Amino acid sequence: MEVVKVESVTRVYKIGNTETQALRGVNLTIESGEFTALVGPSGSGKTTLLQLIGCLDQPTAGSVLINGKDVSKLNRDQRADIRRGTIGFVFQFFALIPTLTAYENVEMPLLLAGGNGADRRNRVMQLLEAVDLKDHSHHRPDQMSGGQQQRVAIARALATKPTLLLADEPTANLDTPNGKQVMETMVRLNKETGVTFVFATHDPRVISYARRVVTLRDGLIVDAKVVQPVAAGA
Repeated sequence: MEVVKVESVTRVYKIGNTETQALRGVNLTIESGEFTALVGPSGSGKTTLLQLIGCLDQPTAGSVLINGKDVSKLNRDQRADIRRGTIGFVFQFFALIPTLTAYENVEMPLLLAGGNGADRRNRVMQLLEAVDLKDHSHHRPDQMSGGQQQRVAIARALATKPTLLLADEPTANLDTPNGKQVMETMVRLNKETGVTFVFATHDPRVISYARRVVTLRDGLIVDAKVVQPVAAGA
């Protein structure tokens, strides 16, 4: 089943009289359950592509389909509905709310979605346990390491049971041991939940966990191949 289909997508940014073509006719299909890395040097277009897939931006031309729905023609509110119901996000800088505990950060998207309080609690504790942070449920971000914060962010991203999780440089601000633990957590959750993971990175250590590598250069996909993960646990 196709979770993502990108068809002839171009993205042009205009600053004054200057145009920058970030993507130039990109085509990509991502199937359910994939663990895919978008890789390439700075300026290659990988983050732009991730933002388009995540309904955070719209293409200048072409189409982006999420679960068969063309999201490229939707308005801002409609794209927000897709994000809330279908897509989870993990950011480079964690993006946790500093005044909230780990439990409260994971609970936030569930509060926005409504629902039963007991169900929310069960879901939050289930997710914190899944990322090995059940004992840190009452810790605020400043009481946790960077790796622990990113694992809370992963739990939060999965709170509403999305079919697609997007991560932009998920280990960029982590040391090697914490980065390894975050990637192993993502691999395990991908296998256990079936959620499709797509992450943008230029870090060879992160790429080593991927089961498919899509390489971009100068706004074009220059290679896309299924690979055998070389990292332990992948």
